[in-house]
Amino acid sequence: MGMFSEFREFIARGNVVDLAVGVIIGAAFNDIVKVLVDQVVMPPIGLLTSGVDFSKLEWVLKPDDPLTEASELVAIKYGALINAGVKFLIVAWVVFLIVKAVNAMRRQPPAADAPPPAPPPQEALLMEIRDAIKAQAK
Repeated sequence: MGMFSEFREFIARGNVVDLAVGVIIGAAFNDIVKVLVDQVVMPPIGLLTSGVDFSKLEWVLKPDDPLTEASELVAIKYGALINAGVKFLIVAWVVFLIVKAVNAMRRQPPAADAPPPAPPPQEALLMEIRDAIKAQAK
């Protein structure tokens, strides 16, 4: 029973549960980002670039031979890399916004109505002398 109780204690720690929740939400977020990039962001970019579909961009090293039955196409599909880069930028931006929001919530607001500290006695005396001189000059 000792190993089971240690395992239960390990799982009951907040960090492990938080990590598990983060991984699950991250996996679900991945699907949202995929749809956002493939269906929302890339079509307008393709339209701006004369209808180029980035996911289909490739550099053909060896073309497919129509005379053979087996497909022999060898290509570097750099369009997939462009899509992955856009996905990364979207995820990085969202994570940045989340961290910024969490940091803003954690910051303590400054004390709004704190009275200014009283000046030292020497400074107060000098201010009185200054005010007296101004009053005599009038």
